[in-house]
Amino acid sequence: MDLGFEGGFEVHHRSVADADDILHKNTDNKAFVSLKKTGFETVFANDIVPATKIVWEEHFRQHRGDSSCFVLGSIVDLVRSHQQGHSVFPDGIDVVTGGFPCQDFSLAGKRQGFFSHKNHLGEVAGWDDARIETRGKLYMWMKEVIDITRPKIFIAENVKGLVNLSNVKDISRSDFAGSDQNGYYIFEPRVLQAADFGVPQSRERVIFIGVRKSALKPEILSKLENKCLNGSLDPYPRPTHAFSQKTTGLRPPVTCGDVLSHLREPESSSDPAQKHYSKAKFMGMHCQGQREIDWNGVAPTIRSEHHGNIEFRRLSPENGGTNREKNPHEKFAERRLTPRECGLLQTFPPDFPLVLTGKVSPSAAYKMIGNAVPPLLAYHLAKQIDKIWDHYF
Repeated sequence: MDLGFEGGFEVHHRSVADADDILHKNTDNKAFVSLKKTGFETVFANDIVPATKIVWEEHFRQHRGDSSCFVLGSIVDLVRSHQQGHSVFPDGIDVVTGGFPCQDFSLAGKRQGFFSHKNHLGEVAGWDDARIETRGKLYMWMKEVIDITRPKIFIAENVKGLVNLSNVKDISRSDFAGSDQNGYYIFEPRVLQAADFGVPQSRERVIFIGVRKSALKPEILSKLENKCLNGSLDPYPRPTHAFSQKTTGLRPPVTCGDVLSHLREPESSSDPAQKHYSKAKFMGMHCQGQREIDWNGVAPTIRSEHHGNIEFRRLSPENGGTNREKNPHEKFAERRLTPRECGLLQTFPPDFPLVLTGKVSPSAAYKMIGNAVPPLLAYHLAKQIDKIWDHYF
């Protein structure tokens, strides 16, 4: 989300619908172009996974020279530290973005929702009731951050499954609206399909957007409360590619072949993120993660759990494989996607440091990639919010 909100990263040229978004072409691989920077800059970042801090800092140190704003640890502990009088969060925040843990709402998970069996550290909680410290209610700690920093806008992301789980969506929306003493207007949460925005992957996520009422221009607040806001001022971006929506004028979906065709096979690559891949064996079509990607279509949702969940780059003909995209007479080994391939299908730039020898393993990279918001989807959110900013505030 941070990468997308700042912009300035590389994507495949077919992922870009507006030529005005392009800063320049990649001189080494002309299939990729660099997006322009947005009007946003990350001043505070947080995750609980140490490997995430390592790759985040490595990327931002290379591309903007400063990566000192990443704080490692549980957001619960950080909020409690603030409440005890310590200086944790910076002042003057315009936007807060966050993705609270999705396992308890995922269609592929146990779907315990608010009644998670794990705490904010990901450990088995040891209680039966839904306390606020459970992983399923960590969105309440994002709400605490909103209360503390009072941003003009906040964006919260989760899996599509949240909207279908009892009344979780309505409860979450109501709780977010209560931030800053009922000071936020919450738009109707919307499910965005990443493939509709140039991401070569079918990935649906529900997005909550809230705006601080006291920061809005009076006429905008009036229009919001009377449900008569002009469509051009909608904070949600409009699709650019025709995947789930077949609206005329949209670009065709970006395919797996588009973004992966330039890569060498693992045995001949010098890229640590391309050299290694999961060796989990094929387990039969009854399990998830046991299909090969469609070279001429978008990839399935990239998952973050164990290695058996990672889709196959190529299956053998005996296991139902059909991918023969290079030379139909040349035999390639059956294998799963590499971290680099998963990263490109998420629209991480081709030089993003996913695997760092001795620091970040391929297993850790798979998990980070699967947990991420596609940077290009976040870029479209940032671009639209940048566009409406002066109309709202």
